[in-house]
Amino acid sequence: MAVLRDGEVLRGPRPAGEARRGMRWRLLLVWLLRLLSVVWIGKGLYHWAMILGLGLDTGPAFETRPLTFQAITVYFAVFDLVAGVGLWLTATWGGVLWLLAAVSQLLLGFFFPRWLTLSPALIGIYVGLMLAYFLATWAAENQES
Repeated sequence: MAVLRDGEVLRGPRPAGEARRGMRWRLLLVWLLRLLSVVWIGKGLYHWAMILGLGLDTGPAFETRPLTFQAITVYFAVFDLVAGVGLWLTATWGGVLWLLAAVSQLLLGFFFPRWLTLSPALIGIYVGLMLAYFLATWAAENQES
């Protein structure tokens, strides 16, 4: 007796080549999420290093900086790490938190350019990563269609 996998009851077993082609998008999505996870965990650790005074920033101590800078730094120290863990786990909430972190960084950079500077290249990278995430997610979900 053959063991049927998810979806094979209604559609029947797929040929080996078709199953391999379908896994390509999901594998690409997992690799994209893991790559983003490593970067966002690194960003979170950088913010924590800044809070603890271990960062590469040679400016004044964290405690003596303006409250706006402190709030933004603490926000991203927590949010980037949680989003990075969620991305590593390839959980849906990880992608949502990552998108929220990326969009909030873009918005804060727009409204508070003194505290969070964004270059046009960084904005392009963020928008490109968001588009790649949406494209990979859409393709992985619709690969069987």
